[in-house]
Amino acid sequence: MKGKMDELELELSKIVGLHELKLQLRKWAKGMLLDEKRRATGVDLGPRKPPHMAFLGNPGTGKTTVARILGKLLCCVGVLSSDKVTEVQRTDLVGEYIGETGPKTREKIEEAMGGILFVDEAYRLASDINYDFGKEALEEIMSMLEDGHLLVIFAGYTNPMKGVFSCNEGFCRRVTHFFQFDDFSCRELAEMLLLKMSKQDKKSRLCGFKLDSCCSLDAVESVIERKSSEVDHMLNNARENLNSRVSFEAEGDELLTITLSDLEAGLEQLVRRLC
Repeated sequence: MKGKMDELELELSKIVGLHELKLQLRKWAKGMLLDEKRRATGVDLGPRKPPHMAFLGNPGTGKTTVARILGKLLCCVGVLSSDKVTEVQRTDLVGEYIGETGPKTREKIEEAMGGILFVDEAYRLASDINYDFGKEALEEIMSMLEDGHLLVIFAGYTNPMKGVFSCNEGFCRRVTHFFQFDDFSCRELAEMLLLKMSKQDKKSRLCGFKLDSCCSLDAVESVIERKSSEVDHMLNNARENLNSRVSFEAEGDELLTITLSDLEAGLEQLVRRLC
């Protein structure tokens, strides 16, 4: 049990910030692992049921990352047979015409079986319209929550998600764990940016690039304080600014080094797009 908690701690340590959420996750994970120990001693706790969840908070606060961590943990203890996370939105579930939504939603449910179905922007399935295909998709998903071979995580903005809770009377009975994802501070976003640049995924557009020595934690925090929580977009824009700035005669580090001025230009470009 301790080894599994240590694995969870290692994964959580890779996430910047979210201190309250991590406390919630540790408490929940410890209880789940203790239940496994109780079962091992012969205590009948009934059948294992995937703990369906709601992740509440703004985009870019780590909801998908945490879902992947939970997938690994739940697979490790046998609650799920796979650590696969299948991400869907309304467009993946809802058809254009009567009769299309049910089969389309069931196809995604089948694809996610054994692992996690992560329903992003789940509030878009709730509507005040008397008949809406989104409600049909939601009801289809809800009908599978007792199956035992699938964990569903409903994710979205906190207030709009209340519409999901109220539009299906069985929601709060079947979805038993609610986690709040708070926004990152500018300091945490700066830490995240530096971490992304120091541990790059080979599939990233920034693979091979690096930050100039002038891009200290304080300097990057100062840039982010000028209205940006979109770290990935800002970095991609900064890379494009680097491309515009250097000539074809550039060599070595000059070709790969993102400067503070590139980050500032990336931020300005992002703000223009958002405004």
